[in-house]
Amino acid sequence: MRFETCRMAAGTMRAKHYDVLVIGGGHAGAEAAWAAARLGGSTAMVTFRRDAIGRMSCNPAIGGIGKGQIVREIDALGGLMGIVADETGIQFRMLNRRKGPAVWAPRAQSDLEDYAATLRRYLEDCSNLTIIEAEVESIEVEKLTKHSRNSADVESVVTGVILHDGTRLSATAVVVTAGTFLNGLMHTGDERTPGGRIGEAAAIALSNSLRRLGLELARLKTGTPARAHRDSIDFSRVAEQPGDPDPVPFSFMHDGVTQSQVPCWITYTNPAVHELIRSNLHRAPLFTGQIESLGPRYCPSIETKVVRFADKDKHQVFLEPEGRASERIYLNGISTSLPRDVQQAIIGRIPGLENARILQWGYAIEYDFVPPEQIDATLMTKRVRGLFLAGQVNGTSGYEEAAGQGLLAGMNAIHYCTGKRPIILGRDQAYVGVMIDDLVTRGVVEPYRMFTSRAEHRMYLRYDNADARLTPLGREVGLVDDARWERFQRKSRRLNELRALLDGIQHEGKSLRQWLKRPEEDGQRFSKMYSELSDLYRETDVWASALVEVKYAGYIERQQRSLEQFRQMEQERIPDAFNFKEIKHLRFEAAERWTAIRPHSVGQAARVSGIHPTDITVLLVALARCERDSPPV
Repeated sequence: MRFETCRMAAGTMRAKHYDVLVIGGGHAGAEAAWAAARLGGSTAMVTFRRDAIGRMSCNPAIGGIGKGQIVREIDALGGLMGIVADETGIQFRMLNRRKGPAVWAPRAQSDLEDYAATLRRYLEDCSNLTIIEAEVESIEVEKLTKHSRNSADVESVVTGVILHDGTRLSATAVVVTAGTFLNGLMHTGDERTPGGRIGEAAAIALSNSLRRLGLELARLKTGTPARAHRDSIDFSRVAEQPGDPDPVPFSFMHDGVTQSQVPCWITYTNPAVHELIRSNLHRAPLFTGQIESLGPRYCPSIETKVVRFADKDKHQVFLEPEGRASERIYLNGISTSLPRDVQQAIIGRIPGLENARILQWGYAIEYDFVPPEQIDATLMTKRVRGLFLAGQVNGTSGYEEAAGQGLLAGMNAIHYCTGKRPIILGRDQAYVGVMIDDLVTRGVVEPYRMFTSRAEHRMYLRYDNADARLTPLGREVGLVDDARWERFQRKSRRLNELRALLDGIQHEGKSLRQWLKRPEEDGQRFSKMYSELSDLYRETDVWASALVEVKYAGYIERQQRSLEQFRQMEQERIPDAFNFKEIKHLRFEAAERWTAIRPHSVGQAARVSGIHPTDITVLLVALARCERDSPPV
């Protein structure tokens, strides 16, 4: 890795060429740069501040329901997030253990400073990667003539960027991962401050550049709560929430978590807090019209909760340390943009926080994003060839969603440079595939957050089998190194050994597989009775995968049948140049939607919002006629 500063150095790097330029150093940017550089491409990350790479703008945590599965998928493909989360986690919990394993999800509190520093260290040690501290003024493109375009949508091809000081960097591919920095505006009461997060500038010029390229931009909103000083909290008045005694790591490269864990705590709002909020709604930017953008429905501000759920007399507030030795406690659950004096009064009425000293006030932030119908499933824009978008710029919310997109964008940017087949993850392969398909097919009207309920094949897309689903692909692409591949192969062999033993060992006239189908059986007693099982039982990831396969065999078999039907629809390809507007008897609205989205298969076409079953029937007839009338090659 090289580190170069371009501020105040105009002309020093003029016409420097890279295969891939990544704009932004957040979670999407880190994974994109890592993937592109590890795949052998000359790569540069351009970011405002090197010391802000990987910074957690909001909650100090990785994973969660739906999100933890994404982290495991990133790791299975050879990405960074799972490894860094394991190394810097301070509390680990497996969520949803009381439910079926399809929705189990790992989550970890992270040491905020340590996470960013560790991620930065991996990038600094990465070959082929240069980190440039600068602001991008504009993205450069070359206009294409009509006869040189590969579709009607494409108008130009990316050639590089111009930095704020006039330096030109040329590139074959550019990945934009600007997060909330695109024309960001922060709100606390009637205070409005331009910026991407506290103390950091907004990327206004980049936003304008994307518009000049012909991309449509819109606005979204997110927010964050106050942070309080640890020593000002009365922990005797809040309930302690410990981590798991047997923490499960994110990375398949780790056997377990060795560092000691720290507690979190939980408290609640109350009717007095809610009344105070209601009496100050006339000062809340969300309700005065000062903020016009939509925020995340599933992570609303405390003022929105009080209005939307008027029948509830309390809401949870999680007290989460921002680090093992940090003085800052993140007050998760009371995200707000209310004025500072109202925030202080609200917090002072919550048990345990009566004397809380606020280190950072809550705020909301509005920012530009690119409605994702303008990208394809590779995350490349339809209008500008070689320009990729990943993360919140596509309308998503969350570190994990951003990182998953970043990894795919980095891989596809390199494949674009080298002319290789692009990597498109299906809804039947990964939560990352579900997310990207949702974005490009259905678009967003609010920040997109991953949930297990979004995945129709979630019994197959479990946290425990992400390596089986994706590590072979990561190896084929080149991101999975020899050490990870050998570890994956060993696990596969051991899992097959265990499956054979469960079928082969008879206990009281029944196979162990039959015994393990019983709800109360976890296999521990059999591991003590049969020596050939004892070592396998200690390999917790192997045993956990086998146990899920046995206990949920019926559900998994039904899921497999559903998957076969889904894959048949996905295999019904639609030609790139197919003209939907020429299909006879197709509704005008369907033709318009499909022309905008450009679905690549009948399955994707069926998922486009506003499409009727009769539209699919008409499409299938048209495709069959097109295939019949096409001259043989």
